[in-house]
Amino acid sequence: MEAAAGGAEPAGGCAAAPEEPVVSLADVLAENEELEKEARAVLGGSDHERCSYSQGAVKRQALYACSTCTPPGEEPAGICLACSYECHGTHKLFELYTKRNFRCDCGNSKFKNLQCKLFPEKGKVNSGNKYNHNFYGLYCVCKRPYPDPEDEIPDEMIQCIVCEDWFHGRHLGAVPPESGDFHEMVCQACMNCCAFLWVYTSQLAVPTVTKVTSLEDERIVLNVKETEEQNREIKKESGGDHQGKIKEEEQVEQYNEPSTSSGSKCPETVPKSDEPVCKLRELQTKQCLKKDTATFWPSNWRSKLCTCKDCLKMYSELDVQFLTDECDTVLAYENKGTSDQETDRRDPLMDTLNSMNRVQQVELICEYNDLKTELTDYLRRFADEGTVVKREDIQQFFEEFQSRKRRRTNRMQYYCS
Repeated sequence: MEAAAGGAEPAGGCAAAPEEPVVSLADVLAENEELEKEARAVLGGSDHERCSYSQGAVKRQALYACSTCTPPGEEPAGICLACSYECHGTHKLFELYTKRNFRCDCGNSKFKNLQCKLFPEKGKVNSGNKYNHNFYGLYCVCKRPYPDPEDEIPDEMIQCIVCEDWFHGRHLGAVPPESGDFHEMVCQACMNCCAFLWVYTSQLAVPTVTKVTSLEDERIVLNVKETEEQNREIKKESGGDHQGKIKEEEQVEQYNEPSTSSGSKCPETVPKSDEPVCKLRELQTKQCLKKDTATFWPSNWRSKLCTCKDCLKMYSELDVQFLTDECDTVLAYENKGTSDQETDRRDPLMDTLNSMNRVQQVELICEYNDLKTELTDYLRRFADEGTVVKREDIQQFFEEFQSRKRRRTNRMQYYCS
């Protein structure tokens, strides 16, 4: 590192040694608790000892891909948390975060020279699994690794809830809202496949601003501004510029039926009183603006999608039935992992107390209070003197504490005087 401009070296030409940052015990405990909380959320309560294969296609679980066993050029495969530890502990792994409806591949026909140690009796393939370039450590439309050693642009990665690929924020066609303003994202390609979602954007989606990128270098993000085309669209919505000619891609599209892969339409007949009203058809009476961008959605937006018979059929044809399932969300998965592991975390002190009789409980509580008081007084000396507590200091404290405890025990009278 170069010295700061204008800075002078100490006498003798020796630079002063930088002081080590002092971190309080409370800071360490708080940081450790935050890391544990994050790990519990990411793993979602996944079993680190037993292979998940016996559970079938798990609704959502933490997954990994092994570059050592299935490198690029080989068939893609995914492994569960337990297999990543037991069968691939020394291998190069790609963390896939979570995937839905996936069954562990470890040791099946995709692995030429490896048998699963936890569940050897696996089928040859899992035909229901879905794979993408994430299983080779590549992400986004740019198909780059993450972290990317050649990418110097700071950017966050956001997962699409439909294809479950991860995208750089700058490659979504729109400036992502603040992270706290949205909970889920649907990428550009998936919005084209699920065009019916555009009908819901005006009421449910989080607003975004179209992003302008350099044609010479798509990785450089320019200033965000409203283009002339956008201004014309705004005037059109407000009733102005009625006579102006709008290009085909700028026109406001009117959706008269839900878009499906098979071209099926919602029936034109008025629903009977005992049938639910199609929310999608009601929204189609209003104009909606379709853009070539990703969309961002708040929490609980899935619960507001139409669940009439025809829309459910459309979701099935598009293979996106999960969109109406609130429990499919990554947030629900994280919350489940946190709550499950919080339930499993038991206080060892309370467990010990519950196994004791009344006299033993009182003695243990007294010992605990003595330890707490003496340790607090001991550490306060370091705080008053502004010195750092070392490992040797803690060892010395407990040695002295045990010595004092033995002296008190030896002086106790076990008879009545």
